[in-house]
Amino acid sequence: MGESQKKVGMGDNEPQKKKKGGFETGMKKWGIPVAIIAVLVLMFMPAQEGLDPAAQKSLAVFMGALILWVTTPIPIYLTSLIAILLLPIVGAVESEKEVFGTLGYDVIWLMVSAFILTSAMIKSNLGRRFSLWMITKFGRTPKMTLIVLIIINFILAFFVPSTTARATLMVPICMILLEVYKAIPGKSNLGKVMMLQGLQADALATSGIMTATAGNIIAVGFINEQAGGNIGYMTWLMASMPAAIITMALTFMIGLKLFSFKEETGFENARDQLKGELKKLGPFSLDEKKATVIFLLTVFLWATGDYHEAWFGFEISTAQVAVLAGLLCLLPRVGLLTWNDANIKWDLMLFAAGAYAVGNALDKSGGAVWIIEKVVYGLGIEKMSHGMVAVVVIFIAMYSHLIFTSKTVRVTILIPAFIALAKSLGMDPVPLALAAAMTTTFTITLPPHSKVNTIYFGTGYFSILDQVKYAIVTCFLGATVISIFYFTWFKVIGI
Repeated sequence: MGESQKKVGMGDNEPQKKKKGGFETGMKKWGIPVAIIAVLVLMFMPAQEGLDPAAQKSLAVFMGALILWVTTPIPIYLTSLIAILLLPIVGAVESEKEVFGTLGYDVIWLMVSAFILTSAMIKSNLGRRFSLWMITKFGRTPKMTLIVLIIINFILAFFVPSTTARATLMVPICMILLEVYKAIPGKSNLGKVMMLQGLQADALATSGIMTATAGNIIAVGFINEQAGGNIGYMTWLMASMPAAIITMALTFMIGLKLFSFKEETGFENARDQLKGELKKLGPFSLDEKKATVIFLLTVFLWATGDYHEAWFGFEISTAQVAVLAGLLCLLPRVGLLTWNDANIKWDLMLFAAGAYAVGNALDKSGGAVWIIEKVVYGLGIEKMSHGMVAVVVIFIAMYSHLIFTSKTVRVTILIPAFIALAKSLGMDPVPLALAAAMTTTFTITLPPHSKVNTIYFGTGYFSILDQVKYAIVTCFLGATVISIFYFTWFKVIGI
């Protein structure tokens, strides 16, 4: 990131580190003792009808891990390591290979490669060049610039598999626009709508692409492993991207009504300054050329997965394509990264491995079905029609981010639960779990709900109330559109 880019997003508007409230502090303090008590109670409680001993033990480990993941007295990856150790020791699984082997899942490799691709995009400055070019070329009015910024967010989601990285890229560009336009933080409606639509576009674009965040990849792992699905890159794209685009178009129009601004003169000055920023990048560098070729090849192979057998005589899976892309980025002379340049979040890899281990143990032992049956009959869900159950599940998944601030933790908790619910009710678990998974990136209601929110909120252009009232509408629209797609579009594309 260049000096000019750093300068724009920093200073007085830099996000301040959020102080922990009393409730959050209390959760951290009591998380470990509560988790231990829950494990012991469930482990040694009298045998329950329909609950096998292995299922009871896997349930105990799952509940202990769940409490620690939610209260976070220790990092979530350490909780996963504890769970991986406990499952074979207590007899919840038949072999330790069942839990240790989760680190070799294809989705784990997909996540590793996604982080390598993100590092390549950032180091090469390709994303920044593309964003500046788009705005200076097509952003002739404030309204048109807002549309271009949204389009950039959606395009970058294909190439930058990190919501935070995309926000870090986009915010300085928005700051340049608003500073030249003399938009006053907290007062300018243009500033409010630009920043709020920026964080919403980041979230909605992420929901449309399987590889745009680790949470989507983890969800696909559960759907394919536990629900018997065959969800790949193109299936997710066809199912979710149209819903994301429709929701974004609707919320864009609503945003213009909520935060109305006048088309004022002087916006051309902002474009002139951005042209200067683009000029500072100089000619297309060798690293940018390499990154472009690698990303285009990656997207091409992902998009043509159904034709690989006919073309090459063998199929290249989504994960294999991602590993190939990571390899090309790291190869000497061919690529543009060294191993030290690749910002791979191994803590997230370990968390995901533990999440899969606990989830699979609970599913294979029958513990998940037992829990869901208790919930279903306790709440009377079994009396609802399958269609109503689907709508309830989608809306619960959408607004669950108000409770669980981590996308990955939420996916780990909800997706296996919804799969088990569908099985217990005789519903097809694949479309239900996929629809629920499409909602999990809508973490847009409050600043603490995602790092992206915090980055945009730190600019000072909008208040918490501004964010809440806009997000409530957007989440409702998103859940409604996804519900409609569940009953219509999913059937058209064969899900």
